[in-house]
Amino acid sequence: MERVPIVEMKGIVKVYPDGTKALKGVDLVVYQGEILGLLGENGAGKTTLMKILFGMLQPTAGKIFVKGKEVRFKSPSDAIAHGIGMVHQHFTLVEVFDALHNIILGMEGHGLLSKIDVERARRKIERLMEELNFRVPLDVPVEELPVGVQQRVEILKMLYRDVEVLILDEPTAVLTPIEVRELFRVLRQLKARGKTIIFISHKLNEVMEITDRVTVIRKGKVVGTVRTSEATPQLLARMMVGRDVVLRIEKPPKEPGKPILRVEKLRVIGDRGEVAVKDLSFEVRAGEIFGIAGVEGNGQTELIEAISGLRKVEGGKVYLNEKDITGKGPKELYDMGMAHIPEDRTHMGLILDMTVTENSILGLHWRPKFQRFKGVINWARAREHAQHLIEQFDISAPGTEAPVKSLSGGNQQKLIVAREVSKEPVFIIAAQPTRGVDVASTEYIRNYLVKLRNEDKAVLLVSADLDEVVQLSDRMGVMYEGEFMGVVKPEEVTTEEIGMMMGGIRYEEIRK
Repeated sequence: MERVPIVEMKGIVKVYPDGTKALKGVDLVVYQGEILGLLGENGAGKTTLMKILFGMLQPTAGKIFVKGKEVRFKSPSDAIAHGIGMVHQHFTLVEVFDALHNIILGMEGHGLLSKIDVERARRKIERLMEELNFRVPLDVPVEELPVGVQQRVEILKMLYRDVEVLILDEPTAVLTPIEVRELFRVLRQLKARGKTIIFISHKLNEVMEITDRVTVIRKGKVVGTVRTSEATPQLLARMMVGRDVVLRIEKPPKEPGKPILRVEKLRVIGDRGEVAVKDLSFEVRAGEIFGIAGVEGNGQTELIEAISGLRKVEGGKVYLNEKDITGKGPKELYDMGMAHIPEDRTHMGLILDMTVTENSILGLHWRPKFQRFKGVINWARAREHAQHLIEQFDISAPGTEAPVKSLSGGNQQKLIVAREVSKEPVFIIAAQPTRGVDVASTEYIRNYLVKLRNEDKAVLLVSADLDEVVQLSDRMGVMYEGEFMGVVKPEEVTTEEIGMMMGGIRYEEIRK
């Protein structure tokens, strides 16, 4: 018997006011009771497509059918009324409200007689949690809940509204491996109950594990749809990028040299006055990638800012090549051989309205090489430098004088990497180096970090992508609430053990 689609999108086009064509006639078919993976590079259009399905954006052209009937959604509430819900990558919770009131928020209706029955709502939510074995403390403020539990609140918010189709946008981006496994258990249960799930992701291994079919979007068009059982990560990567992608990193064995960076009992205060880094000690050696894994918000950002001179050190010492650099500013640190690929490319790595040339010499512009005479930049040499980086790093840019905001996310990131390594550093901080970057650029950047390691540079890698840390690191520290729960070699621990450390259990306790 032929299956009838629960959702069908036909010829969806989205053109933004500035002329950007995000979607170019996309067709998508989703069947009831399946988990459909939606794959694509950064900027391919997959989130835009789902925002149209959820009523957040209006299509320029095209039609949407739900259970065979054409629909037009003017808002998310229209989509929810037709049984379609979406959990966004960045949660939409009111932090000071408890979980219960976050779940029922917006269901109150209008007028004096439409006040919601909170206790009745509580009973319905508790029934849902019981059926799914999916516990959330309903009376605790959301800001006090771990990220994985906050995500459960978001999912319950949609299930409480009786949605039949649940869209999840990059749902594992901030979860520990244990939380990912728990999420997948719940998704399988929802599928068994007849719910339909659209799973947006860039993580090929997760798509292979949890989905029934995968639709791949590239540059605003559907490349194809395959049954997951008949797919391979290599095939999906090729569909996403348009060429073969090497998914494994070749990292030859290497004996590390002397310590390049040494951190001793470093103590750093966070923005809210809390101790964000608690007397942390470690070293990064020449010819080594030292990775830091952990759920974001456990002191990684404050640690990087303290080492790179962007945040005051409260206690302890930092040494670069045995010289005390504690409290020195970024310019001094650059001159001493440090480079920094920051975690936020648009706010810290680039000045978007400036040209590729101008961005290519940020942090280098005071060097004699780029000055005609003191304080006056030699723009001819700067343009030569930018062109050299474009060619060496295969950066796709309209030209050296194009504003950097005209580049894709992946090419912006490659420009930052190119600029930082052109400083000829001995020590490189790579913070979230492939965040929001497509498969092809991720492949390039990861291989380049290994190349630096092979050239006896010391690399400190901080990433929320556990696969990235495990794949690239020679040693790794797992960070929880400002401390290392363990410093291990990736090949000597299991994913489950890393997940337990990310959740706050020390390695010695795990191995007892």
